[in-house]
Amino acid sequence: QVQLVESGGGLVQPGGSVRLSCAASGNIFRSNVMGWYRQAPGKQRELVASMTTDGNINYADSVKGRFTISRDNAENTVYLQMFNLKPEDTAVYYCYFRRIPGLGNYWGQGTQVTVSS
Repeated sequence: QVQLVESGGGLVQPGGSVRLSCAASGNIFRSNVMGWYRQAPGKQRELVASMTTDGNINYADSVKGRFTISRDNAENTVYLQMFNLKPEDTAVYYCYFRRIPGLGNYWGQGTQVTVSS
């Protein structure tokens, strides 16, 4: 089992920034991928960004150039720094973890990010 604890989020004005953190604990394999999905009201959950232990990064087109994912492998923690936030970034952001190789994701509890003036 893997447990994920998220922090960060909240209310931010358009153009503002916020950082999310997610710490993993439990049965952590050396090779894994961690990242973030988000789900806005009435929409499907979508991948925002992901990063493997060896540094491979993937971003959704909608966040490229505005969001930065990073991780501390020693601490099993992943971060999502979000800049120039837009109202359409409003969503619940979920951290996830998946072993490599592996099937299925472990999920954090979700943290709300609201972009509004």
